[in-house]
Amino acid sequence: MNKRNFLKSTAAVLATPLLSSFDLKQDQYNKPLSTLKGEALWKRVRQDYHLKEDYINLESGYYNIIPTPTLRKVNEHLERVNKEGSYYMRNQLDIDRKEVTDKLAEFVGCNPKDLAITRNTTESLDLVISGFPWEAGDHAIYAEQDYGAMQLMFEQISKRHGVQLDVVSVPNHPKDDDEIIALYESKITSKTKLIMVCHMINITGQILPIKKICDMAHSYGVEVLVDGAHCVGHFDFKITELNCDYYGSSLHKWLAAPLGNGLLYIKDEHRPKIWPLLADYEKDLTQIRRLNHLGTHPAYITLGIEDAIDYLNEMGIKRKEQRLSQIRQYWMKNLQAVDNVQINTPWSNERACGIANVGLKNLKPAEMAKRLFDEFDIFTVAIDYANVQGCRITPNVFTTFDELDRFSEAVIQLSKV
Repeated sequence: MNKRNFLKSTAAVLATPLLSSFDLKQDQYNKPLSTLKGEALWKRVRQDYHLKEDYINLESGYYNIIPTPTLRKVNEHLERVNKEGSYYMRNQLDIDRKEVTDKLAEFVGCNPKDLAITRNTTESLDLVISGFPWEAGDHAIYAEQDYGAMQLMFEQISKRHGVQLDVVSVPNHPKDDDEIIALYESKITSKTKLIMVCHMINITGQILPIKKICDMAHSYGVEVLVDGAHCVGHFDFKITELNCDYYGSSLHKWLAAPLGNGLLYIKDEHRPKIWPLLADYEKDLTQIRRLNHLGTHPAYITLGIEDAIDYLNEMGIKRKEQRLSQIRQYWMKNLQAVDNVQINTPWSNERACGIANVGLKNLKPAEMAKRLFDEFDIFTVAIDYANVQGCRITPNVFTTFDELDRFSEAVIQLSKV
C-alpha cells in the first residue's frame, strides 16, 4: 500500500469533495511562488486556478487553463488594446510583438531572429511541410503516432508534388534510444529530404531522443521537423540544444498562455527556401517575418505570452517538470499491478513527464472515458488508434493527490467490470 493509502473504501473515496480545499495561510498566499517550497508551493498554485467543480479535469493536454494572475494581465491587455484601438495597432503592436518574441526566445533558448509567434503547432509545422521546396520523387518520413493535421498535410503535398511518404510506428515501450533511431534510419533513402518527429508523442506522452535523431538524420543530409506541441512550458529544454532544423509548439498548452499562441523556430540557413502560407510585405528571404504574416488578429492574446512566462518563471520550470513527473508516476504506481490495466507510456522520467496513457483490457477506450465521466466525474480523452488503446491522462500543477486517488480507484473499479 503506498504512502497516500489510495485503496480506500468506495464510499470514502466517493465522499471526497471534487475540489479538495487546502489549509493555506493568507501570508503564504501573498508570498511570491519562488519563495515557497514543497507542498506549500503546490497548494498555493492550486489557489491560483479558478476550476470548474463539476468534475476532476485530467485533460490538460488539449488546453491548459490559464492561472488567474496571468488571466488578469490578459484582461488588462484587452482593455488597453480596445481603448487605444487603431492607434495601438498601427504604432505599438510591432514594438510589443518584438519584445514578446525576445522574451520567448530567451525562454526556449534560441535567437529571436529564428523565432516566429504563430497561432498553434499545426500552423507552424504545416507552414514548413507545405512551404518546403519539394520536387517530384522526393521522400519524407513521419510516424503514425504523429498529430493528424500534419499527416494530412504530408498527404496533400504527396498528391500535389509527387512526394513519396514512409510512415513508421513508434513502440509504446522501446528498449532504448537506439531502437527509436534505427526505426527512422531504416526508412531513409537517397531521396529523403525531411523527417517529422514528435518531441513528445501527444497520445502517450512518450519523449523521443530528438537530438540523437537529428544527428543521425543530418549524417544523411536529411532535415528534421520537430513537433513540440506539448513541450514548451512542460519540461526544461532549449531548442538549439536539440540540433533540429524546424520546431513548432503550442503555447496555450503547457506554458498556459492564452488560446491562439504558438511558435515556429527555423534555422537561419533554411528560411530563404521556405514558401509562406500567407504572403507578407517583407521581401528579405532571410527574415522570418516573411513567413509570419498574421493579418488583423487579437493582439492582446500575443501580449499574454509574456505574463505566462513570468508566472512559470516564478514557479520554476524545473520544479514544474519534477511535479508533473511525480504525479504521473504516482497514479501509474497505483495501477501498476492491477489486472486488466495496461499502461501505454514508458515509466522513466527520461521518457515521459506529465502525460501518460492507460487502458483497460476489458473496456474500449471510448467506453472507459465515458464511464469515468458519467460514473466518477473524471474528465479524460479516449485514444484508440496507432497502437494506442486507452485514455490519455494529463493532470496539471493544480491536480491534487486526492484527485489522483479518486481516479485510481475509479480505474480499479472499472477493471473489474
